[in-house]
Amino acid sequence: MDIFIIPLAALLASTLTLFSGFGLGTLLMPVVAVFFPVEVAIGMTALVHFANNLFKLALLGRQADVGVIARFGIPAVAAALLGAVLLGWLATQAPLLEYPFAGGLAQVTPVKLMIGTLILVFVLLEFLPAFKQLRFGQELLPLGGLVSGFFGGLSGHQGAFRSMFLLKSGLDKEAFIATGVVLAVLVDMTRLVVYGWESSSMTAKNIDWVLVGITTLAAFTGAFVGKRLMKKMTIHSIQMAVSALLVVVALGLMAGVL
Repeated sequence: MDIFIIPLAALLASTLTLFSGFGLGTLLMPVVAVFFPVEVAIGMTALVHFANNLFKLALLGRQADVGVIARFGIPAVAAALLGAVLLGWLATQAPLLEYPFAGGLAQVTPVKLMIGTLILVFVLLEFLPAFKQLRFGQELLPLGGLVSGFFGGLSGHQGAFRSMFLLKSGLDKEAFIATGVVLAVLVDMTRLVVYGWESSSMTAKNIDWVLVGITTLAAFTGAFVGKRLMKKMTIHSIQMAVSALLVVVALGLMAGVL
């Protein structure tokens, strides 16, 4: 059953997250965790996530805004290093709440609660008329990079914050999506260097590599389909899709189920 459900989840999530700039790992990991131990699910999801980002980079990289990448990406990489180091300490902190969920155990941790709350605040701000008119100038891009990179290194949830800033930076839809892909790869590479393979090496033998390969191909297909659909999307529809997914992710994190 897992060989059908997990690739299907990757296909749908990859198609949707091409527009939002985030969410594949967040949405896919809980599905994988239904069939595998959590530590194995994290490792398998990370492999699919990184491979899919590289594929999207090949598809869209040429449309990225180099200026935004420089202003946003350099601070993001530096902050990702700090976030990844801090993760080692926070991992030792006990969950605030645990309860049974979908045959497993949902955990509300300090990190998840903090990130979910911040995301939800930003989404709610989107409904304020004054905030809708707000545009982040180039001078605020480094701040966006610091925030996005820090939480990327800390928990892997950099995409939500990155999209918030890029949506307000005046990029057209092609540049918004492509620039987000390049920045995601930069932060992913940084945090993977810090995390290292050591923590995953003990579970490497337990990973279903055939399933990882099939799921990665499904994610590639989703990204390709999303690229074809991109021509029919408007920046407003992308903003609405991002906002809707942000709410789902925020509530899922705060509840401890993501």
